Amino acid sequence: MARGGPPVDGWFTDLLRLPSPNVDARPAGIDIDLLVIHAISLPPRRYGGTCIADLFLNRLDHSADPYFAGLIGVRVSAHFLIRRDGDTVQFVSIGERAWHAGVSNHAGREACNDFSVGIELEGCDEDPFTAAQYAALVSITRRVMRACPAISLDRIVGHADIAPARRTDPGPHFDWAAYREALRSAPAGG
Repeated sequence: MARGGPPVDGWFTDLLRLPSPNVDARPAGIDIDLLVIHAISLPPRRYGGTCIADLFLNRLDHSADPYFAGLIGVRVSAHFLIRRDGDTVQFVSIGERAWHAGVSNHAGREACNDFSVGIELEGCDEDPFTAAQYAALVSITRRVMRACPAISLDRIVGHADIAPARRTDPGPHFDWAAYREALRSAPAGG
C-alpha cells in the first residue's frame, strides 16, 4: 500500500513508475476535478502477469492470446493500476492526460480525460476485488485528492457512470459504500 508524500511533477515517488506513451497534455487552465475508477483484466478474468502493463506500454504480444487480436492498434493508459495484491503502478503523471475514459460525459462535460484521473483495478464484473486493492485504492485516492483538491467524494465515479453505453466497470462487485466510508474515515496521512 502506498503511503508516500506529495507527487513530484505528478509522479508519486514511492510507486513503480512505467511511463506510458499513451499520454498528452491536458487543455490549458483545466481543473482536475474527477476521479474515475475502472476495472481491467487481460485476458478477461485472468490475473497476474504483465499483460495490462504491456497494453498501456504498447508492447502487448497480440499473438499470446486470441482475445488480444481485438486490441491491435488500441492505445490506452491510466494514471494508476492497482493489482490484486494491492501493488500499485503509475503509468501517467497526474498532471498529464491519460487515455482511460474514451468517449465520455460527466455532468454535461464531454471528454472526461481532460479533467480526470483514472485508476484501474485489476479485476472484472464477475469477481470481487481484494481487501488489498481496496486498501491501496483508499490510499491512492486520498493522495490524489490532496494533489487535486477539486476532487471531492462526490466527484469520484466509475467508468460506467461516464460511458454507460459502452462500459460496466468497475462492475457490480465493487463496494462503493465501503470504499466511500473508508475514504471518510481514512487517516490524513493515508
